[in-house]
Amino acid sequence: MPRPRKTENRGLPARWQVHHGAFFYRVPPGLEPHWDGKKRFRLGSTLSEAYKTWAERLGTPIKANTIGQLLDRYLLEEVPTKGVTTRRHHLLCIKKLRVQFGTWPLETIKPRHVYAYIDARTKERKQPDGTTARVKAPVAARREIEVLSHAYTKAVEWGYLDRHPFLGETRLKGTKPRDRYVEDWELDECLALQSRRKKGSVRAAQAYIRLKSLTGMARGDLLRLRPAVDFKDDGIHIQRHKTANSTGKRTVYTWNDDLRAAVADALAARPVHISPWLFCTLKGECYFDEETGRAGGWESLWRGFMARVLAETKITQSFTEHDIRAKAASDADTLEHAQALLSHADSSTTKRIYRRKPELVAPLQAKKKG
Repeated sequence: MPRPRKTENRGLPARWQVHHGAFFYRVPPGLEPHWDGKKRFRLGSTLSEAYKTWAERLGTPIKANTIGQLLDRYLLEEVPTKGVTTRRHHLLCIKKLRVQFGTWPLETIKPRHVYAYIDARTKERKQPDGTTARVKAPVAARREIEVLSHAYTKAVEWGYLDRHPFLGETRLKGTKPRDRYVEDWELDECLALQSRRKKGSVRAAQAYIRLKSLTGMARGDLLRLRPAVDFKDDGIHIQRHKTANSTGKRTVYTWNDDLRAAVADALAARPVHISPWLFCTLKGECYFDEETGRAGGWESLWRGFMARVLAETKITQSFTEHDIRAKAASDADTLEHAQALLSHADSSTTKRIYRRKPELVAPLQAKKKG
């Protein structure tokens, strides 16, 4: 029997291994000339870099007899087409899926296996006393199964199977949409918070709130705004990064006095006035890291801002940046307007997740007797 894989290598493609913080490929005997003559080829220091190098080296479609091999091709051909945040999420999902299903023949999986996976999936959670415990993780499991399901859809397209083995045969309970609605007075409290400096985090967060509540723009699109490129005579032009490779949705937010004022506040709050970005770090760089799909510096700024809001204003319940996006959709007069603000291709998503304001319904008139 082959030796079991080390913990750090579990979930990686066959012959991959982690060594000194980097990913390596153990080249099969006889194939060294295709890998610069090396027996162990360095793929990269990050998972995304490693997959990119591996794809460039392979160059040809993978023959898939197992789920692991199917996931390999899915990683090479489908994952790179996703937005950077979705791409990072898919890499993590596939690593988990490969641990459980990697060696299974493609035709083996059944609906009962999907249910069993969701029921058994756990994760570590830190406890109040500082210890960690394993708890159920149904949300993470459902997201991983969604990735697996799409991989099987591609398997049918690529000719590996005649039909999807569990499409339409599993009923997975979705998570309840978040319903936090940010009231107008809460935004007023945030915008009234005093900054200790003319520039900096508080003023940047306040300008961000103004822009987001007016446009409903997603965080990734807001943090990528470049005045010299995206600001034109008729308004702010964006193409949603999340759907750039699918719907290619483009939106123009036309100028009005409030939008111009919000942009002016954002420009004035920048620590580096010559930065090409509307929101920038102390070094004048974009907050959004295209390699990792994260905006760590902005997340820290937002946490600090919300800590001050809760400590120094009448607000007692925190809210997220995403809640402000939902507020813009909720405050729009019509569903169609909300959909346009959020650059959604499908209004059902707008209605189910983002329209959170209670609906006003006039009561019926009592019928007069006689």
